[in-house]
Amino acid sequence: MSQRWRSALALVALSLGATARAAAAGPDGTPPTESDDVFAEVEAGLSPNAAAGESERTAAAQAKPRARTSPTIPARAASASGVMNPELSVIANFAAAAFSDEHHLESGAHDPERTGFNLQALELSVRSVVDPYLRFDAHLAFGEEGVELEEAFATTLGLPGGLQARMGQFLSRFGRINATHPHAWNFVDQPFALGRIFGGDGNRGLGAEVSWLAPLPWYVEAVASLMNPGSPNTARSFASEDERAVRELGALLYVGALKQSFELADDWTLLFGTSGAFGPGAASGERAEVYGTDLFMKYRPITRASTTELTWQTELFYRRRHLALQTLTDVNGYTEVFLRFARRWGTAARYELGTPAYPTGPRVTDPLDPAWQATRFRVSANVTHWPSEFSRFRLQGSADMPGWRPRPVYAVFLAAEFVVGAHGAHTF
Repeated sequence: MSQRWRSALALVALSLGATARAAAAGPDGTPPTESDDVFAEVEAGLSPNAAAGESERTAAAQAKPRARTSPTIPARAASASGVMNPELSVIANFAAAAFSDEHHLESGAHDPERTGFNLQALELSVRSVVDPYLRFDAHLAFGEEGVELEEAFATTLGLPGGLQARMGQFLSRFGRINATHPHAWNFVDQPFALGRIFGGDGNRGLGAEVSWLAPLPWYVEAVASLMNPGSPNTARSFASEDERAVRELGALLYVGALKQSFELADDWTLLFGTSGAFGPGAASGERAEVYGTDLFMKYRPITRASTTELTWQTELFYRRRHLALQTLTDVNGYTEVFLRFARRWGTAARYELGTPAYPTGPRVTDPLDPAWQATRFRVSANVTHWPSEFSRFRLQGSADMPGWRPRPVYAVFLAAEFVVGAHGAHTF
């Protein structure tokens, strides 16, 4: 075994050991976890009344985004035990895959990439309160080829006037899916729109971000980020590998977003957002801009006991790249529906579209995607089973129909996910 893998495994072992010690410490300063509740539920046989009551309580807590407040740091966060034992979690994603064509068009860095077994990622997450003013988060991804630092950033906890800031390396909040990790997705692979525009890892980089929660009757949040463009894997439309040096403010990537939430009824919530990203193009002297809009609607009964959950999520991206002689524009997007029809079972369907790059003048070859000469469609569907909150199994099939190929590319995935440690709830 190579020295690199011995070091990686040692880091994971130390992390799990710290988590186990923290869990055993009891109420003396240890961050709470959900494991006791989950395993007690399993031992109790998952009675229908208990499951319905828990569903109702969870739905009431997640009905809509909560406004930020200046938190009071609990005593346990400042204790020596809390400092020495930050919240740790390890999330492993594996997938068995079969492709009808080995030259498939999966574009995500964590997508299954070959027929056979795939390690999509083993993610180590660390979170801790630094002091009464800052919180620190870090996410490392272990793969078959090594270790990658996905995110590492500090977030303010007590700025006045509804303000919050973070600094470090992070995924920008462009749209909905870009800021999330694979274990929060409804599908095994990411939408190809994200890979085509931003790259396999989505849009992330070193920088700073400021967000403001407006004092309005409904949820309104404005977000602005200033980042290094990064590499083709994190800012594909904006920077190439040999042009990562930032020599002026115009070479930085500017990202802005406006996010709103509306309570349509007791059981219905609507989230709507608009985003924009502006920066240098992939070649010297070029400029690029991406505009996006996203819609998320959720039905989760809180007025009665039910395990039903229905969501509809859509994102649309409009990209303009200003080349030396003309401008290229293209449209990409996806829409997906997820239904949780039983406490431990759900199903989802997704439709994706990507147009070729249309020039303002004579037809030219797209420098980023020279083969993309026609519209591409992809449809996917899956069934998911959760044995508990700490594991998930998913069977997914898809048909990818790029217009420039004579036949579709079919894919089947059987994916498994396992969670260990104090992993918190996902953003609504």
